[in-house]
Formats: sequence, C-alpha cells, structure tokens
Amino acid sequence: MRIHVTGATGFLGSELMHRSPGATGERVEVCDADAVLALFRRRRPEVVIHTAYRQDGEGAAEIVVDGSENVARAATAVGARLVHLSTDVIFDGRKGAPYVEADAASPCTAYGEAKAEAERRVVAAAPGALLVRTSLIVGGPGHVPSKHELAARDLTMTFYEDEIRSPVQVGDLAAALLELATLDVSGPLNVAGEHDVSRAELAELVTGRPVRRAAAPAGRPLDCALDSSRARALLRTELRGVRTVFR
Repeated sequence: MRIHVTGATGFLGSELMHRSPGATGERVEVCDADAVLALFRRRRPEVVIHTAYRQDGEGAAEIVVDGSENVARAATAVGARLVHLSTDVIFDGRKGAPYVEADAASPCTAYGEAKAEAERRVVAAAPGALLVRTSLIVGGPGHVPSKHELAARDLTMTFYEDEIRSPVQVGDLAAALLELATLDVSGPLNVAGEHDVSRAELAELVTGRPVRRAAAPAGRPLDCALDSSRARALLRTELRGVRTVFR
C-alpha cells in the first residue's frame, strides 16, 4: 500500500514510519486545506494515517479540528482510506464502566472537545473513515520513552490515583493501525491496552518505585478506560497492557 502518515516525526508517527518503510511522511501544514490537497494529489496515497495534533497552546484547536477536516477532505478527494487517531478524553470518565464505541462523547477539557469535534468533521468529510480511539501511549523497556514515561521520572510530579486510562505500547498500536488499514472496518474503534490503570500506577510501573499521589482536581477526565474487545476480535496484533509491558 502507498501510505501517508501525518505527524510522521511524532512519537506514534515515527513508529509507523519505522514499521512501514515505504510510507511517506512529508510534512504539510494541515490547517492549509489547499496544501494538504496538493500533497495528496502528488503522492496519491492509498491510505492516510492521521496522527498529527497539538494538545494545547496556540493554534491547538485549529490543528486538531480544522486540520483533521482538511486531511479527511483531501483523502476523500484522492480516494484514500483514512485512519484517524482520536482519544479516550472525548469522554469525561464519569460513566462508571469502560467506554464502548457506541457511547456518546462527553468531553470535559478543551482538548477533548476539540477531538470530539474533529471526529464529527471527519465523519462528515470522509464517511468511510476509521476513527481509532486510543489512550496514553508508552514506549516501554528498550524503547525511546514517551512524554508520560519522562514525566514519571520527575521526582517533583504528583500523579492522580483516580484518573484511569488504558495505556498502549507504541509498537503494538502502530502494528494495529497498519493491520486495520487493510481491513474493511469504519467508524469508531477503541484500540488500547488491556490493563486499566491510574496515572499513579502507570508512573510506578515505569519507575519501579512509589510516587507522590493525589486525587485529580476538578475538571479532569476521570475513569476513561476503553473497552477494546471489538478491536481484539478483529486483530492479529496483540494489544498488551502496561503491567505486561513493564513486567
């Protein structure tokens, strides 16, 4: 397949490029609709894996929302399959059980709101797109550490014990995305690790020592665990949990 990866220099994008040597990752300003379309017309990808985002700071909402819509429109224009990366924090974590694909978005942060709106825009522009909802991404032993692993090693940090996530190892996620690109599946799909852990437990798994713990402040997403049973039924790729990754 001719694959194009947006955000190819990011943590996940770099892993995708490593695992798919023929993929292109030419940088383009995703907020520039004409530039995105021109790139796709020149490269003619069969699959676009959209990982580019900005979580906060200047222009973050535009990159997440408008950028995703531009990528979706351009992918549709050249007939490419779109695999769009979304997040567990489109939910507020107040459900009391792991989230499934049919659950309605309920974001409580600006980033979550932007990603939820991006999903809506992508579906409108590319109805056949696959929306992959994932969680915190880690590298694990022997891999370049993620920002979450680097934060865990900071002795000044406090980690929330009531904010639950389903972290996934970056290689597992990349392999799953490349496999999903070949399958006839669309719409939302949860693709996360099998272990639901607090941010505090994740930090302790990374460091092998106790960390400073606290309850999450008001306004934070809480238990955003994802039920990825549908993805596991589709995939050959194993989506390991972090207790296995850091064992």
